[in-house]
Amino acid sequence: MTTQTPQVDVGNHKVTLGATTYSVQPLDADQFTVLLEGVPVGRIVYTFGAANAVVEGDAISEDALTSIGEAWFAALDS
Repeated sequence: MTTQTPQVDVGNHKVTLGATTYSVQPLDADQFTVLLEGVPVGRIVYTFGAANAVVEGDAISEDALTSIGEAWFAALDS
């Protein structure tokens, strides 16, 4: 699991993990696409009280995407 803490900017739909900033676009109320420089790298889905990551390609690890998802959904709840 990644040891870095994602920084979430809900207003601008951005999450920064380490030195990389990802865009987050809604697909549905609890489902979002995560993009790196406009290219989808995966989806984050909130189901049964947990963030779930679906990686698309090799631009990000499942652990990093899960960390982004957990931070994103926590920020939405606050």
